[in-house]
Amino acid sequence: MARLRRWARTTVLAVVLATVGLVVPDAGVASTQAALVKVQHAGGVSVGPDVVWILAVGSDARPGEDMLRVRGDALQLVGMNTRTGAATSIGIPRDSYVSIPGVGSNRINAALYYGGPQLLGRTVGELVGIEPDYVFVTRFPFFEDMVDDIGGITVRNPRAFSDENLKPLGFEQGRIRLNGYGAMAFARVRKTLPGGDFDRSANQQIVLAGIQAKIADNLGTRGFVEKGVLSVMKHLHTDLGPGELFALAHVVANVDPRKITGCVVTGGIATIGGASVVTPNVADARRYGRDARKDAVISRC
Repeated sequence: MARLRRWARTTVLAVVLATVGLVVPDAGVASTQAALVKVQHAGGVSVGPDVVWILAVGSDARPGEDMLRVRGDALQLVGMNTRTGAATSIGIPRDSYVSIPGVGSNRINAALYYGGPQLLGRTVGELVGIEPDYVFVTRFPFFEDMVDDIGGITVRNPRAFSDENLKPLGFEQGRIRLNGYGAMAFARVRKTLPGGDFDRSANQQIVLAGIQAKIADNLGTRGFVEKGVLSVMKHLHTDLGPGELFALAHVVANVDPRKITGCVVTGGIATIGGASVVTPNVADARRYGRDARKDAVISRC
């Protein structure tokens, strides 16, 4: 039983940390790679008292840019039930064309540019019906380093695909191994996927599952998990106090990996203002939110 509990804590911790690229910046550099921000709720969005929601965001910042004020990339809304140990992830295509409070209609990832994590959290809340309690924002380069540090991952790819810029030789269908760069490319390719932004969001969840499995397989390696967790705590930049960080870590550690669900918001493709965008199915997004709001479980996609 102790081994099962340890496996559950480690596995789910891997999911959340991997979602945000392990939130580990380079040693000695404050907040150049990741940030954890507590959302100041605007009100009007009701969530269950037993569920904590974290919005994980990949920042599209270039070197020298403020990663909290550029367009976001990967968007995954993760909910964790503090009572039952259930968890769920709602993938949101980054090009979803939505109403951004105080700005107007635009791609949802532009909310980070216009108002930082707070505005992005509010915008996601209006789409899904769940406003996150926290927002993780990270750059992508360290995500690659993290995957390399754990020796790469193995995933099951549902389709063969390639990208002339990120992966010219492509990814074969079936069980494949990915190093850090490969994992990043697998999670970021969009244009050559049949489902575009929707398939990319699903691929991000596949990468998370691969990292989760790799961590679980290495539980017997002395210091493997401890090294990663200590590195995160050493370099994490956040506005949370130690007590709240500890409480949040406790929530993550008590998720049961057997109770994890996940869906991607559906929709269509349109051209607005000369740009290709995703028109999200708001009814589906709200259904996921209603389904998961009180217990962090989505019964069906």
